[in-house]
Amino acid sequence: MKLEWSAEDEAFRAELIAFLDEHAPAEAKVGRDFTEGGGFEIPKWAREWQATLFDHGWMIPGYPPELGGRNATPTQTLIYMEELARQRIPRSLHFPGYAIAAPSLLEFGDDEQKALAPASIRGDLVWCIGMSEPNAGSDLASLTTRAVQDGADGPFIVNGQKVWTSYSMIAEKCFCYVRTDPSASKHTGISVLIIDMDTPGIEVRPLRHLTGAEDFAEVFFTDVEVPAKHLVGGLNDGWRITMGSLAHERGGLWIQSVAMVQQTVDDLCSLARRCGRADDAGVRRRIAEAYEEVASLRALGYKGFASFAQGSSAPEHSYLKLATSELGKSLYELGMQIQGPYGAVADPQRGAENGRWAHSFFVSFANTIAGGSSEIQRNIIATRILGLPR
Repeated sequence: MKLEWSAEDEAFRAELIAFLDEHAPAEAKVGRDFTEGGGFEIPKWAREWQATLFDHGWMIPGYPPELGGRNATPTQTLIYMEELARQRIPRSLHFPGYAIAAPSLLEFGDDEQKALAPASIRGDLVWCIGMSEPNAGSDLASLTTRAVQDGADGPFIVNGQKVWTSYSMIAEKCFCYVRTDPSASKHTGISVLIIDMDTPGIEVRPLRHLTGAEDFAEVFFTDVEVPAKHLVGGLNDGWRITMGSLAHERGGLWIQSVAMVQQTVDDLCSLARRCGRADDAGVRRRIAEAYEEVASLRALGYKGFASFAQGSSAPEHSYLKLATSELGKSLYELGMQIQGPYGAVADPQRGAENGRWAHSFFVSFANTIAGGSSEIQRNIIATRILGLPR
C-alpha cells in the first residue's frame, strides 16, 4: 500500500527534513536498537536537542507554539513521527515528561498544574511515572501504595513502593498513582499525585538490568507528605487519568515500533547476504513473512491513528503493542540463527555488529512486558475488543 499526501503535507515533510538535516546532532543519528550498559544519565546533547525541537515548534507539532508545536494537523503529525522513526532520530531520551505527564496535566490538571507542561515538554523538568509495583505491574488496578489525607484540606501522607520506575534517579517530580480509598473497588479508589522527588521519606534504589544499564529503579515512600494542591483531577478519579495517560503514550508509539521492526527486517536482509545465507530458502521465507507482517501492521496502525485523531478509541494500538514486541523478539532471534555459531558472540572480531543481535534479542523480552505485558494485551483484546467471555 502506498499513500498519497497532499502538496501541503509534502511541503510540511520537506520543511521537517530540512530542519533535521540542519539541526539534528550526530549523536541523535546513531539508531541503536537498545541502550547499552553503564550508568544512567541524560546526555547534554539530548537535553539541548529536545530544547531545540521545542523552540522551533518541532517537539509536538500538533500543539500550539507555546507548547513546542506549530498547530500541525493529525496527518502532519503522522508524517512527522514516521519521518523521525525512519531516520531513527529520537525526540527525547526521557519520555515521561512530554509523552505522559504533560498531556495528562493539560487534560486533567488545574491552571497551576497545566503551567508545568511547557517545561515538561521542553525537557527542562524531568519526570518519572509511579505506576508499577511489585504486585501491580500490568494489572495497575491492583496497586497498594497508599495516600491518606490528613484532614479535609490537609496534605496526603504516602506510603508504599513503586518499581521499574524509569528516570527516578534523576527525576524532579513523580506522576504517582496511589490508592486513596481502600474500601472502594480496585478501579475506583485510585488518585494521582504530583510528588516532588526531593521530599523527605523518598528512597530511590537503581535496578541494574541484563545489559548493565541502570535506567530505572524501585522507589520507596515512607510517610511522604504531599500538599493537597498536588492532587491531579478529582479524588479517586485516577483510573480515568490512567486511561488517558496510556492513550497518550500509545497514540504514536506504534509508529516507532513498526519502524523499528521494519528496520530490523531490512538489516536481516543485509545480514543474510554478508553471512552467505541470502539463497537459503528457509531464511528467505522467514524474512518475507516478516516483511508482510510489518506491512500489515503499518496499515493497521494507520487505521487506528485515523480513529485516534478524531477523538475515538483505537483498539488497534493494543494489538500493535502486542504484535510488534513479539515480532521484534523473533526477528532478533532469527538474526542470531543466521549467524550460526557466532550468533551469541559479543566480540567485534567475531560476532556481527559487536553482538547487536544477541544483545537486542535478550533485551527484547523487556518489550513484551513494559507498557503492558503480552498476556495482559491478549486479555484486553479478547474481552474488550473481541467481546469474548472472561
